[in-house]
Amino acid sequence: MELMQLRYFLEVAGSQHITKSAEKLHIAQPALTQSLKRLEEDLGVPLFFRQGRNIRLNEYGQHFYRSLAPVIEHLDRIPEELRAMAKLDADTVRLNVLAASTLVTKAIIEYKKQHTGLHFQVFQNSLSDISDILITTKERHQTPPERRGNETVIHEKIFLAAAAEKYRDTDSVSFSEIAQEGFITLLGSRQFRAVCDRICRRAGFKPKVLFESDSPTAVQNMIAANMGVGFWPEFTWGKPESGEMKLLTLRDFPCGRDIVILRNESREENRNVREFYLFLKEYFLKNSKAPK
Repeated sequence: MELMQLRYFLEVAGSQHITKSAEKLHIAQPALTQSLKRLEEDLGVPLFFRQGRNIRLNEYGQHFYRSLAPVIEHLDRIPEELRAMAKLDADTVRLNVLAASTLVTKAIIEYKKQHTGLHFQVFQNSLSDISDILITTKERHQTPPERRGNETVIHEKIFLAAAAEKYRDTDSVSFSEIAQEGFITLLGSRQFRAVCDRICRRAGFKPKVLFESDSPTAVQNMIAANMGVGFWPEFTWGKPESGEMKLLTLRDFPCGRDIVILRNESREENRNVREFYLFLKEYFLKNSKAPK
């Protein structure tokens, strides 16, 4: 059976007239008749009662029509569905946010003010390779990640956040001074936590964790409430809102991380991905240079 034969059958079944169907299909009447005959031969059963140029479906034809009509209808919808999928894909930017989630969220909100038709899919999966843009992090001395697409690397200092009253007379501390402090941290599954744990190992101690959370806001609030100390990324978390908290430089060695923004090369042709990548890059650079 050929697709064109099936379409001819549906038209004739609807009109029940060979000549009228041939005119509508823009083919010769004998060609239409032969097409229907070949279809019946392929199926091995007759489909019509013939009365001159008028024909009507027999019981086989009626069953075939009921089964075939929704299939062809669905088949005809597929191109439109594919075009809709392509448009949605073109209008969607997929972000794998493994670091700096607060700043990325602010960037998305700002961008959507001028790009209301654009959609974002945001997820966190260190094993995923399907994102258009990956935001990740590494301690500065680590081996750079494998390059995928365009790459932007922005350095960020890491401070110690603590109660201002306790460290009123100094702007810096050594690791030996804080080794016995209780720490407020992000969960171990978060990349910033992994960076901070590596920094502590370099300093020769393991932090005593009093509280950990998946929420940066919860960590910030606990530190502000003088429940413990914690590491604070310079610009992705911004300036502490509470005057009861103070950011201290760690003296023993430079502490920082690199924020890495990678654009997937396979999405190079997608204008929305390219433009948001450039916006995100500038947004991070602007925040990294903002007065503290």
